[in-house]
Amino acid sequence: MTAVEIEFYPSLPKTNDQFTATESEIKKNAKNFDKPFFLDPRNHFDEQAIKAACEPFMGVEHVIAIGTGGSIQTMLALAPFVEKQFHPIMNSRPSELKALFKIPGIKDKSVVIPISRGGETLDINSVLNLFSRYKMLGLSSKGTMLGILETLGAPIMDVPDLSGRFAGACTNVGLVPAYLCGIDIEKFIQGQEDGYAAYGPSIAIQTNPAKQFALYLSRIYKNGFRNVFSMPYFSWLEGAVGLFVQELSESSGKNGKGLLGTSQAAPVCQHSVLELLLGGSKYHSLPLLWVLGEDPADIPLNSNVEHIQGKTAAETILYQANATLEALITKGIPAAMITLESPTVYNMGYLIAFIQATVYYVCMLFNVNWSDNPNVVLGKNICNAAMADRRSWVELRERREATAAEQFKKFWIL
Repeated sequence: MTAVEIEFYPSLPKTNDQFTATESEIKKNAKNFDKPFFLDPRNHFDEQAIKAACEPFMGVEHVIAIGTGGSIQTMLALAPFVEKQFHPIMNSRPSELKALFKIPGIKDKSVVIPISRGGETLDINSVLNLFSRYKMLGLSSKGTMLGILETLGAPIMDVPDLSGRFAGACTNVGLVPAYLCGIDIEKFIQGQEDGYAAYGPSIAIQTNPAKQFALYLSRIYKNGFRNVFSMPYFSWLEGAVGLFVQELSESSGKNGKGLLGTSQAAPVCQHSVLELLLGGSKYHSLPLLWVLGEDPADIPLNSNVEHIQGKTAAETILYQANATLEALITKGIPAAMITLESPTVYNMGYLIAFIQATVYYVCMLFNVNWSDNPNVVLGKNICNAAMADRRSWVELRERREATAAEQFKKFWIL
């Protein structure tokens, strides 16, 4: 098999007319938006500059990355491959911060990497001074965070002004913390390059799995589906699933259109969500299973149960995934499964290429801008204004009640 395999049901009608129309739609709508920079992953970073900037910190035991959303999600996909202790700090949740600070000798054994493109992310700026006495390497280009880093005297590397959720895999945003964690970023980039050689715009839909899956998702959407529910059956895949959830939701969800990405770890989701998917109302959510062809951490179960005898832990998980997919199809529920051949840094790059190419083509078929997120700032502005004005919890609730009363005047059908 190739590094990534995709199967989905029902299969697409294999008609040249449909494929020709899809290619035309992608090409036509692509003219409305910026070209996808990530298709050339080697063009957006300087490996020698990364190594030089990281050299003073290579002896640390802990890498603390402070970022959220696109600034951290690619690194979460790479987290299973780190050779050091990796600590993602994505907000100011007190319990997580206190747990980090309780690690013996954490201050002297760490490097902190604050990451933000715009420099105004509250989750990042709010906690920075807690690490003022730590060794630090900032990833920033502008805004309040840049000023904080300059005041702290931290060395700073540039963050390019590119769509963050797509940039993490091919810029300093993801590559600097990855390199500091001992990950072979050359293999990661090579995986992306080889992936885009298979999934890029010049590869015809007849032999392009990313275009075919994007067409499938757009057809599912036309049939009333609004949610793609991801079920990662191996922990190696959970970070990549998080990237898919963000990119699908944030990229396609605008102009009154879009598919919501959601997820829950499997097989536990079989016990919490599967009954709804099999027995509830139909055609709202597409179950998307994520599995491995092989797991290098696999162990024999040595079970006395007859049908489990001789099976390994990974095989038992795979049997459950395959049975779940068959059960969904048996009930007439459209479903899909992505298989990563094995969890390696190279294959993770290949998988990210598949994810990003697929999301880009979905956006082209929806005719929406793949790179922006214009509505995210609404909540940020409300939050910053409330904090600046020192509004009480009572005031904030009253504002919500007044706004809701205005917005939902004719909501309920009597």
